[in-house]
Amino acid sequence: MELHDVWFVLIAVLWTGYFFLEGFDFGIGVLTKLLARDRTEKRVLINTIGPVWDGNEVWLLSAGGATFAAFPEWYATLFSGFYLPLLLILVCLIVRGVAFEYRAKRPEEQWQRNWENAIFWTSLLPAFLWGVAFGNIVRGVKIDQDFEYVGNLWDLLNPYAILGGLVTLSLFTFHGAVFAALKTLGDIRERARKLALGLGLVTAVLALPFLLWTQADNGDGKSLVALVVAVVALVAAIGANQMGREGWAFALSGLTIIAAVAMLFLSLFPNVMPSSLNDEWSLTVTNASSSPYTLKIMTWCAVIATPVVMLYQGWTYWVFRKRIGTQHIAEAAH
Repeated sequence: MELHDVWFVLIAVLWTGYFFLEGFDFGIGVLTKLLARDRTEKRVLINTIGPVWDGNEVWLLSAGGATFAAFPEWYATLFSGFYLPLLLILVCLIVRGVAFEYRAKRPEEQWQRNWENAIFWTSLLPAFLWGVAFGNIVRGVKIDQDFEYVGNLWDLLNPYAILGGLVTLSLFTFHGAVFAALKTLGDIRERARKLALGLGLVTAVLALPFLLWTQADNGDGKSLVALVVAVVALVAAIGANQMGREGWAFALSGLTIIAAVAMLFLSLFPNVMPSSLNDEWSLTVTNASSSPYTLKIMTWCAVIATPVVMLYQGWTYWVFRKRIGTQHIAEAAH
């Protein structure tokens, strides 16, 4: 396997880790309106991700940085062609981080309510837009012979990509509901499990046609295996949630995300960004990659740094592993 193939796999792993971790993170943000009945329950949900949300975003930074260094042509075409959607995602992530930190800085109810609304919308929009972006990457976009995007914003809002956005939004919200059931106590825990059932069924209705559409257009034997794993894992996650096996339900909903993202990258390879105008103008792991020397240096850096980062993040989750409930929220926290 060539180094550019290795880095395609590593970038796929980084995006998979990001969607696994930030998926329930976004889901919790959406659930602040769908699940929480009052301000105290909103605080409970926010506290479930309070110690880890910023660490989850490290995976996005790593994925973006790795793409820039390993596949500069891919990075340039992607970020120029998808400029507005990616800018909107970036603004949402900035506002979302500020909302987490500033919500409790002042006691006024309107102040805190505004930041809570910001958390909801800046969780919902990226969850949807990431699906739209990756749907377009897999489907193919208008790239000319100079590897430049020549389409417009409306070209990105096609039925396949919009369905992809709805899939990621519903899947992340389901993932978040399962995580909420795993991390909370009392009535909110029970309601999270009940809500997860409905969200899981909605996800199944949306995800199955999207995955079958992907397989029909771009799939092969490997992507078909990933499709089957994703569907089975989703059904099993819904079943485990109904039986109250919250740890298994969370692991299986995470496996659903892993398998679905793997299917997208397997359908994409060896392209990194197909051209819908001419197959010969597509960006591939070969014509979009950096020099072998650059990839070699990056590989050594990844071998050294990645285990350290993963150990530290795992330790963070272990430290903050206990459940929380409304009884843990002091009145002053509002």
